[in-house]
Amino acid sequence: MNKKKLSQTVFNIFNTKKLSSLSFNLLKWRLKHIPDKQFVMLLAALIGLLSGIIAFLIKGAVHIIQLLVKSSFFLNTQNYLYFVFPVIGILSAVLFVKYIIKQKVQHGIPGVLYSISKQQGFIKTHNLFSSIITSAFTVGFGGSVGLEGPTVATGAAYGSNLGRIFRLSYKHRVLLLGAAAAGAMAAIFKAPLAGVVFAVEVIMIDLTVYSVLPILIASLTGALTSYFLFGLAVIYPFEMKSSFVMDELIYYVMLGIFAGIVSSYFTRIYVLTEKLFAKFKRRYIRLIIGGTILGILIWFFPAFYGEGYEITNSALHGDYSYLFKNQLFKHFSNNAYITILLFLFVILLKVFATSVTFGSGGVGGIFAPTLFTGANTGLFFTFLMSTFGLATLSSENFAMVGMAGMIAGVLQAPLTAIFLIGDLTAGYGLFVPLMIVSTIAFATVRIFHKNSVYTIQLAQRGELMTHHKDKNVLSMMSINKLIETNFFTLRPDNNLREIKEAFLSSERNVFPVVNDDETFLGNIIVADIKDIIFDTDKYETVFAHELMFWPVAYVEMNDSMETVAQKIQRSGLFNIVVLNNGKYVGFVSRANVFSSYRKLLQHFSDD
Repeated sequence: MNKKKLSQTVFNIFNTKKLSSLSFNLLKWRLKHIPDKQFVMLLAALIGLLSGIIAFLIKGAVHIIQLLVKSSFFLNTQNYLYFVFPVIGILSAVLFVKYIIKQKVQHGIPGVLYSISKQQGFIKTHNLFSSIITSAFTVGFGGSVGLEGPTVATGAAYGSNLGRIFRLSYKHRVLLLGAAAAGAMAAIFKAPLAGVVFAVEVIMIDLTVYSVLPILIASLTGALTSYFLFGLAVIYPFEMKSSFVMDELIYYVMLGIFAGIVSSYFTRIYVLTEKLFAKFKRRYIRLIIGGTILGILIWFFPAFYGEGYEITNSALHGDYSYLFKNQLFKHFSNNAYITILLFLFVILLKVFATSVTFGSGGVGGIFAPTLFTGANTGLFFTFLMSTFGLATLSSENFAMVGMAGMIAGVLQAPLTAIFLIGDLTAGYGLFVPLMIVSTIAFATVRIFHKNSVYTIQLAQRGELMTHHKDKNVLSMMSINKLIETNFFTLRPDNNLREIKEAFLSSERNVFPVVNDDETFLGNIIVADIKDIIFDTDKYETVFAHELMFWPVAYVEMNDSMETVAQKIQRSGLFNIVVLNNGKYVGFVSRANVFSSYRKLLQHFSDD
């Protein structure tokens, strides 16, 4: 092939118009031969496969980084490089985001929930790889977070972008996000059943015959891919040395309450720390403060380094020697009271280590820190019972069930907790204790927090999707798209003649009165002035400020659509004025709101 023909061939391959035509023809063929429902199932299988590969890539990248880091230090457990490496990892993630991505990298599962509620299920394309790289830097160099959130976020990005490429509807895009979440969870934890439950309970996918099939397919494919790449071994090998007996029921109840209280503490500290770091506008200040705190915490408690899977496994085997890794503490291993104190420090400070990792710019997930805290909570509970002679309990069983209690409390997902821990540890022989502790921990934390760490800030901003379909549809609506501005505005000094002229030239029967800077002063309704509007004797003596009144209800630009709908319903108004810090913006009509609601509900609902 000569150079001219070669150049023409290359041009043809990369010709945008031809690519667009090919994509259009492919899409047209797909629509003709493969219905949406069947096509979504095919995409679910692909997403499950991709989720397994993503989990493998993230885990592999972290493993390689940690091998390089550990080859240079860690022989001395009191090495001062503990202060340095976490900062290097977070700095690398921050620089990658600032100079390469140049866009915000969403934090795992909250980012997925936000995209469902406020972005029509669309996730930006950089999320196809950005979370993999930034989380590998963060965790590989010692950031005290997990890899589940980035895996779910990356899988969801593939689901979202596949839905966009193939022009799928909103409900199908959301279903692909749920399938991606299920596939990612199943892949990273080798827990296919838990992946399905997670998608329904946490991602809040409606459980119907149609929706459950793609989620099942993605979860199964993700788990099989993980088995192929990682092997069949479970992440947390668990050996049940003693089965559940009724005599221990009260202790499982006590552990459930304890786990719920620790979960509440975890949630509160996590949210407060995030708000505190948000006050620092400059990235380098957040990095310096957060990195320093994280380095100090890891130096005192090396167990906080990275994901902490080894520590969690030690706790599951009743081994708490990791409490004494720091040379300051190694001489106190036989002192029960020092051991209790160290347990408390590890449980209470782990959330700080996780929070400052996020606050300083790191990217990761919260599952692993929650499992870490849960295993330590269960082990600590048995240590207390034994130390004070109250009971001799299986430390392995209670450590495992403690993990379920923390997942149920922190994530407010008791079903996910039960099936995840059962799948993770092959510990279904303790199914009843899992149910008891998860249920009680969930009920306890709900006394203090109505939302989980994933959803609490979304809920405060009115951006949270729930299992309540009406609220979901309203949360997807935007007041900006419903505002009508074809209302004739009046000034307070307009006389009755001018008001009549406005009435004759307007199709509306409501007239907002505003001053020169558009500050809203009140409304005039034609029906209220029908007796005088054609009274010529009053044309020059009656003014708008005498006829206007303040409406029984109004809405602000930042009000949620749920609030708008409630105000329309309670006030009985057909048109309700919209203000922005007191300034007149327009009106929202009852008919327009509920017409938009019905259209969106039809678009949102399953066929």
